[in-house]
Amino acid sequence: MTTTTETATITVHAPATGEVVGTVPDLDAAAVHALAERARAAQPGWQALGFAGRAVILRKMQRWIMDHADELVATICAETGKTHEDALIAEVNYGAAAFGFWARQAPRYLGDSRVRTTQLLVRGKRLRSRYRPVGVVGVIGPWNYPLTNSFGDAIPALAAGNAVILKPSEVTPFTSLLLARGLAECGLPDGVFAVATGTGATGAAVVDEVDMVMFTGSTTTGRRVAAAAAARLIPASLELGGKDPMIVLADADVERAANHAAYYATFNCGQTCIAVERCYVEAPIYDEFVARVSAKVAALRQGVPNGPGSVDVGSLTFAPQVEVVERHVADAVARGARLLVGGERGDQKAGLWFQPTVLVDVDHSMEIMREETFGPTLPIMRVADADEAIRLANDSAYGLSASIFTRDVARGEALGRRLEAGAVTINDAVVNYTALELPMGGAKPGSGIGRRHGKEGITKYCRQQSMLSSRLHLRHDLHMHPYTARRTGQLFALLKLLNRGLTR
Repeated sequence: MTTTTETATITVHAPATGEVVGTVPDLDAAAVHALAERARAAQPGWQALGFAGRAVILRKMQRWIMDHADELVATICAETGKTHEDALIAEVNYGAAAFGFWARQAPRYLGDSRVRTTQLLVRGKRLRSRYRPVGVVGVIGPWNYPLTNSFGDAIPALAAGNAVILKPSEVTPFTSLLLARGLAECGLPDGVFAVATGTGATGAAVVDEVDMVMFTGSTTTGRRVAAAAAARLIPASLELGGKDPMIVLADADVERAANHAAYYATFNCGQTCIAVERCYVEAPIYDEFVARVSAKVAALRQGVPNGPGSVDVGSLTFAPQVEVVERHVADAVARGARLLVGGERGDQKAGLWFQPTVLVDVDHSMEIMREETFGPTLPIMRVADADEAIRLANDSAYGLSASIFTRDVARGEALGRRLEAGAVTINDAVVNYTALELPMGGAKPGSGIGRRHGKEGITKYCRQQSMLSSRLHLRHDLHMHPYTARRTGQLFALLKLLNRGLTR
């Protein structure tokens, strides 16, 4: 990716081949301000449509995504380098499901709810809690999933009645632009959704204009976004880094565990925030597990995506990430790790590549066991027992996701409660993300704050409003002026009687 400041455009290159995909504008602060003004003007009308009116357009968009699946997959593959299947399963499928889900669930999650009280002063009154959209939401998305983790965050924000300005990664902007076209074709009012293409300065301008920001990306950038949001006293939701552990106990189904390790360490070339990034295996099955995983990873076909079934693993997407992966592998080998599979950039003539890689004899002195690698690597460590595995899994600045494999599901769940991770799966990995009813987010600062999915995944785009209505009432309440000793005594006696009753 190169930026030409003279023409205020960004040239986007296909990471698998190095070829030019196209160019997009590099919007400055003035252009972002204009988008925000249009969004503020359009938002009240969008909110006024209500849940039912908005759902009509959201469901049209659900169908649009499936009708344009081939175009979406081609666009995603071109600008990310991922395989056809990675784009179809984790992006197109997610997007279509999300439009239907939020159209259906928004009224249930955000509708008025009745509140009961025991407070004497408001007895007999009607108490309710409800949610209102914040206004204009800024979504700053990552390059690894331009539909799911970038555009996808705009869907519940729109369902809640907000206008949205989406700033996609400058590496992968075309998926967002294509989806913006889809929203327009499905009847979304002009100005309600806008794509602000550009570099980091464009993202900073978005934070300066919106009423709430949703950011997905690195922990380092997330800190800057949080600080900028705090300076403006606006809410921010951040999904940041992960170093997600997989624990394989001695009683596990070794074949299932090996399949999950090989697949979810290399899916999307390892560029998934909840991918399997490190593996701890109990000693009795360690050798068998390593042998099975190594054979599966060695058999993977890596190359330029060329339609369904053409390759198993595509390229990396972001040039600096190749250097991170290479550095982590080199550091591990220098400290005594052994490479069983891969370990190099490979023999591709162009593009951003690193081979699917398996390492053993690893420990926590190595970067690859402690820092987010975000590449197709799987370091596997032998442990004596489950307690050691839990201790090592928790020895991390990150706490996004974790998995445990065991035939004893009850024991697995008990161990999972000891893991410092926002999401834990037993005999599965990553698929929890597809359950949109299930909240997803970090358990440690390095993995961010806030949740996506579930009720929390849409209420974060709202301000909560409380409402109290008095239907039957006196003209003059007992506690009002003027104060008299007699009336105060009566009031205190009543309060004492009430509170004694409540404590019994």
